[in-house]
Amino acid sequence: MKRRDLLSGAVAAAALAPLRATAQPGLPVIGYLSSRSAGAETPLRTAFLDGLEQQGFVVGRNVAIEYRYAEGRLDRLPSLAAELLGLPVALLVAPGVTEAGAAKKATDTIPIVFGAGLDPVQMGLVASFSRPGSNATGWYGFGTEINPKRLELLREVLPQPGLIAFLVGPENQATPEHLRQVEAAAQAVGQLILVLHGRDEDEIEKAFATMAEREVRGLLFGASQYFQVIADKLVALAARYHIPASYEWREFVAAGGLMSYSASRREAMRLAGDYAGRIPKGAAPADLPVMQSTRFELVMNLKTAKALGLTIPHTVLLRADEVIE
Repeated sequence: MKRRDLLSGAVAAAALAPLRATAQPGLPVIGYLSSRSAGAETPLRTAFLDGLEQQGFVVGRNVAIEYRYAEGRLDRLPSLAAELLGLPVALLVAPGVTEAGAAKKATDTIPIVFGAGLDPVQMGLVASFSRPGSNATGWYGFGTEINPKRLELLREVLPQPGLIAFLVGPENQATPEHLRQVEAAAQAVGQLILVLHGRDEDEIEKAFATMAEREVRGLLFGASQYFQVIADKLVALAARYHIPASYEWREFVAAGGLMSYSASRREAMRLAGDYAGRIPKGAAPADLPVMQSTRFELVMNLKTAKALGLTIPHTVLLRADEVIE
């Protein structure tokens, strides 16, 4: 297994000259800014490094990476971004919409490769998808637009109709748009939605108690970096209260959640790694088109379904990209 931590070593190869010019002596440094924990970031980080290696860059051989994790505390991102820039780093990786915003506010000169679930043009990260025109480029995953589909799939697996809860992270920049999309989709099909907030563990515990009191039939999780940090706890709460839940990302289902539907973040971060490898070779972020997700994955956990007493319809299983048994 390749060592992923920051390593020192020989001077970078000649191909790295554009990056070396702004880096500290020795290996050029990439700054990786995450709103999650190190554990929650593992799948994304691994995919990113795979993409980086496809461009010929291997940690410890000809590039180094400094990681900073906000542990779900988004207020820490500006100081962590400033810390990375002060090292200095020659490139910032921001694998999330909030990280991207913090990175862009911190610098308009150091290249940024981002991941975004909100439209990066509307966010002001880039001028356009085809010609970003700034120091930032990256990937757009249609994070808000797929919420109606997530609601539709959850309704398909529920054995009987009833109230569906939507648990959101109020700190997330995308939450207002997520709410708008879900409420509009619910209204279109006559589905009752109970919106609950989960900014910390105490509020989340209270939200689940409220779901039990209101006899909620299903649960849809909104976007939240904090939710990703405490994924195991959220999965355990859904199991304890016997509530079928749809999560934002595959990692929740791998941890024992029922289902997820999303863009493939592993694919996205491999592409982000590829871009991060092109920039040291002289590519300008302003000229690298923002990539848009083309692959979306439905993941089901049949073991969890059985524990909940659910029989997943055959029509849903046929559409699943991955079934965990």
